[in-house]
Amino acid sequence: MHKPDAPVIELSNLTIRRDDTTILRKINWRVNRGEHWVVLGGNGSGKTTLLSALTGYFAPTEGDIDLLGERYGEAHWPTLRRKIGLVSSSLRQMMAENETALISVIAGKYAMIDLWGRPKPADCAEARKVLRLIRCGHLADRPWAVLSLGERQRVL
Repeated sequence: MHKPDAPVIELSNLTIRRDDTTILRKINWRVNRGEHWVVLGGNGSGKTTLLSALTGYFAPTEGDIDLLGERYGEAHWPTLRRKIGLVSSSLRQMMAENETALISVIAGKYAMIDLWGRPKPADCAEARKVLRLIRCGHLADRPWAVLSLGERQRVL
């Protein structure tokens, strides 16, 4: 459970390696409630790796990740992931070409890339409402393959 006084994000000596390459080295970072941050860097600098680690999709080699008062490796991250919103251009490449914008929004509610099974009618109604709010209601039934890059980013 989220502790109200806990930082939203706290990284302590976070290191991530792939094979012989160190992608992130001893990162310390704290984000408190109400703060706004931007992660900037050149191609290959580790931005996506950092965000993937924060959402539990990439395990740290060393160090600790605390998110909403929960520690990576101790908390149930699929549940915690539902409380986090991540929009990255790398997500666009993971989407199934035949998946509709509507299904993408519903899958996002459950912190999934692809939705398994049939969506619940209530989820469909809620997703259509969200798409209308962001002026993308007309895209609901269009497959991912025919959406422009800008439309894809808005849907995500």
